[in-house]
Amino acid sequence: MISGNDLAGERPLFSALLTPHRSLSAKGFVILMVVISAISFVAGLAFLLMGAWPVFGFFGLDVALIWWAFRINYRHALAYEEVQVTGAHLRIRKVSHRGAEKNWVFNPLWVKLGQEVHDEFGVTRLYLVHRGRELTIASCLGPDEKADFAAALAAALAQARRGPDINPL
Repeated sequence: MISGNDLAGERPLFSALLTPHRSLSAKGFVILMVVISAISFVAGLAFLLMGAWPVFGFFGLDVALIWWAFRINYRHALAYEEVQVTGAHLRIRKVSHRGAEKNWVFNPLWVKLGQEVHDEFGVTRLYLVHRGRELTIASCLGPDEKADFAAALAAALAQARRGPDINPL
């Protein structure tokens, strides 16, 4: 029986799951929000005691806006990208934070990996070129990670172009 990942008996030469990096854990988020809330409460209380009572509400609004911005950021972290190279196919699957899915399948013989490199920052963009069209990939990675990913993907594409290794025993 052939599974979806092993279509027509193809074994992956390269497979990667790319996800956005988030450095603040859930526990760190709670700690940060407690600290921000405490600072805002103390500062707001100082203004309340001075008679500027409307300022107290604005400090609470600041905390709510910071919490909302972090929630949006964490929601966007649900997006991911899958890249798989087999001897006959290069498959790209992008899933947005809302669950919308887009799939592309290319022949590794006819796809070119391109990259834009900035002198100071390194690799700023990776893209695939097929029939004159460009598809940006690995946009969630940092410059160093993009360079490593590009090298690994280029090696897998080169291996797919060479064909299967036949090693007689």
